[in-house]
Amino acid sequence: MTILVTGSAGRIGSAVVKALLARGETVRGFDLRESGLAHPSYSEVVGAFDDRAKCEIATAGAGAVLHLGAFMSWRAEDRDRLFAANVEGTRRILEAAASAGTRRLVFASSGEVYPENVPDYLPVDEEHPFRPNSAYGLTKLLGEELVRFHERTGSMETVILRFSHTQDAEELLDPDSFFSGPRFFLRPRIRQQEAFGNRAVADVLRAADPGREAHILARNENGRPFKMHVTDTRDMVQGILLALDHPDAAGQAFNLGATEPVDFEALLRDMGEITGLPVVTVDLPGAGVWYHTSNQKIRAALGFNPEWTIDRMLKDAAAAWRRRTA
Repeated sequence: MTILVTGSAGRIGSAVVKALLARGETVRGFDLRESGLAHPSYSEVVGAFDDRAKCEIATAGAGAVLHLGAFMSWRAEDRDRLFAANVEGTRRILEAAASAGTRRLVFASSGEVYPENVPDYLPVDEEHPFRPNSAYGLTKLLGEELVRFHERTGSMETVILRFSHTQDAEELLDPDSFFSGPRFFLRPRIRQQEAFGNRAVADVLRAADPGREAHILARNENGRPFKMHVTDTRDMVQGILLALDHPDAAGQAFNLGATEPVDFEALLRDMGEITGLPVVTVDLPGAGVWYHTSNQKIRAALGFNPEWTIDRMLKDAAAAWRRRTA
């Protein structure tokens, strides 16, 4: 059986491809970029998800599809691309997979469908109302509806996974990381907010610059440090493979992520001890990020057992930091 992995050149997709190959599967990747992976049991299709012909080539003979690929952006100017990739692309992949006789399709959704950052209650479980407040979250919710439509009207089994924020451990202390740079380092955060057009926030951040590279401990306007889930890619791979293989996953939706959220105050203290950089505390406008998402359902139903706590991730990040700065 061939297993199709979309987003095969990305952080999670590439790790899933390698895990599948390691257990002897035949794998096909599908992404806008080549993965650069050479393996006798691996092939790939390079193209866009909303390209019908490419979708048909990619899904041909695929017994299972892991639709992990998506376009991620929170900029207004990227909305056409968001909807093309994440909604129209998902529709075309689902239709092509159904026509190809695919047995099971696993869809990577997001906690932004709730959304986690403004929850009605904590912890956020799978029964929480859907109320996305970002275009990205909306595209993921529309993708879920397309998946549920195919579950109802066809014979293909589907599984929805609402992804936590995910990082490779080595990224945590990398100021050039797309996510960790602006989340944990002051100057990348300033550049990010300037790119978003948030000049008032950028000015607050710039005023806190100590004149050298620094970490940022972000707090809300009332001084509450941020708290959110940060899940290791290796744990996400475990959950995705369970969704692929487990008979009880069919027809279900699961939150997939770390069991406990990360307290940024403790994390930034530990980061500063590793890097020797100062930690600048900045109170930002608004309620801030503070949530806890439950993974109880996937742990109970599929036996998901996340192993890479933030402490373990930080040890890997420290080793990577030492290599970069040696």
